[in-house]
Amino acid sequence: MIVPARNEELSLRACLESLTAQVGVAFEILVADDHSTDRTREIAQSFSRVRVVDAGPLPKGWTGKNNAVIAGAREARGEWLLFTDADTVHLPRSLARALAEARVKNADLLSYSPEQIVETFWEKAVMPVIFAELASTFIPSKVSDPTSSAAAANGQYILVKREAYDAVGGHVAVASSLLEDVALARAVKQSGRKLLFRFGGDQVRTRMYRSFAQLTDGWTKNLALLFPSPGRLALQRIMEFLLIILSTATSIRSIVRGAWQPAAVSAILATVLLGFFLQRIRKANFAWDANALAILGLPFFSYLLLRSKLAHDRGKVSWKGRSYSGGALVVIPNSEPQEQQKEREKRDLSHAQS
Repeated sequence: MIVPARNEELSLRACLESLTAQVGVAFEILVADDHSTDRTREIAQSFSRVRVVDAGPLPKGWTGKNNAVIAGAREARGEWLLFTDADTVHLPRSLARALAEARVKNADLLSYSPEQIVETFWEKAVMPVIFAELASTFIPSKVSDPTSSAAAANGQYILVKREAYDAVGGHVAVASSLLEDVALARAVKQSGRKLLFRFGGDQVRTRMYRSFAQLTDGWTKNLALLFPSPGRLALQRIMEFLLIILSTATSIRSIVRGAWQPAAVSAILATVLLGFFLQRIRKANFAWDANALAILGLPFFSYLLLRSKLAHDRGKVSWKGRSYSGGALVVIPNSEPQEQQKEREKRDLSHAQS
């Protein structure tokens, strides 16, 4: 098991506790410390069953995460490799079950889309919208179908045969990609090997972002790469939101005025639009309260899509203190002292929760 970690002190302990508790199969755990400046390394070293490796210098054009998982893969000795993020929590016996599932279904690469834990208003409003779009774009049944060219994986959980991984060049072959999980899955499938991709809430869960700022920056990095026409999709979703709101408002206003026929027409339109919306949102596998709030997440999803598209069009995308511009990496100097940075993140979290 390989866990890339860059400043993950808030989530790493829970991840490693769940990994070290796995039973039913022999395993090793490697944490690839990606130049962390917080307690990430200290936390990893506090687990006797965990081996910490250094990500090492970042080669030009590589992403930080790819550099870290490559360092971990070089040290790993297993027949299978599990790449999983530091913000994941793995259910009891999930590793043994995943290996059994991959073997029974003859999969060379098995990827789960974890259950997404959402706590703040913005998480509940936006995450279901995003994952519903992902479920419609990367349809698991097509990804898992050997006769389909569709390929996808979720980098939060990728279990892959060592032989298959090495045969396609591993993460080295996709080291410059910010969407390395999909790129790796595509390489595996194009090599004639089998993918298995599904919602894995019965195996693993994660909370991707813990503040409004993290959510905004994280999806700005990825959204434009995930969808073929981000500008058009953003327009479609903002129009959907406006039609739902306007038809609902028109119906209520007509009822107040006693205009029953216009009220009925508007109510039917609003009901149909909401029905289609909720049918799509249900594919994201979130709880009812998040599904209900997701209608308010539509305009922010559109904003994030356009923000991501603009950032990529300009060739400058930032994440965790690094800026990726035209394939090259530039380290962004942190002008804030570490204590001030932590205070700012706390304020962002407080703002998101309110």
